Amino acid sequence: MTPGRRNALVLGGAALAAGAAGFVAARLLFGGGNGEGALMAARLPDLAGKSRQLAEWRGKILVCNFWATWCAPCREEIPLLVAARAKYAGQGVEIVGIAVDNAHKVGEFSKSMGITYPILLSEADGLELMRRLGNTSGGLPYTVFLDREGRVAHRKLGALKAQDLEQILGGLTKG
Repeated sequence: MTPGRRNALVLGGAALAAGAAGFVAARLLFGGGNGEGALMAARLPDLAGKSRQLAEWRGKILVCNFWATWCAPCREEIPLLVAARAKYAGQGVEIVGIAVDNAHKVGEFSKSMGITYPILLSEADGLELMRRLGNTSGGLPYTVFLDREGRVAHRKLGALKAQDLEQILGGLTKG
C-alpha cells in the first residue's frame, strides 16, 4: 500500500469516527434530532400542582402551545385552540398549553378565558425546552405538533391562523 493511500484511509477512518461520535453526542444531548425526547420526558406541573408528562398522551396527536399571559398573540389564539380541541378531540387530538409564566397569573387567566385544554407550567424552563425544539429565538407563541408516535410533525413560531391549524390537523388526523 502506498503512503498516500494509507494516509487517505487513516484520515477517512478518523472522519467517520468523528462523525459517528458527533451523531451519538447529539442524540444523547437532545433526545433525538427534534427535541421531542426532551419534550415527552419533561415533568411539568399542571394548574392543580400535579406533576405531568406529555407521554401521558402518547398515541394522540398533540398540539403543544407555548404561551404566556402577557403575550398578546398568545391570547388571541386561545379561542382558536379551544375550538380546535372541541372539533378534533374525537379524532385523537389533544391541545396542551405550556405556560412560560407565573402559576397564579396563568390560573386566573385560564379561568377568565375559559380554557378547556390541559395547561402545564414551565415558567423559565420552558425557554430552554423551546430552544431544544427549534425555537432558538425564544419567541412566543410557539406551537409544536406531535404525531401519534410522539415525533415532531410541524412547528410554528407566531400566532396560529385558523386555516393553518385546519390544514396541519387535517393532515395529521388522516395519516
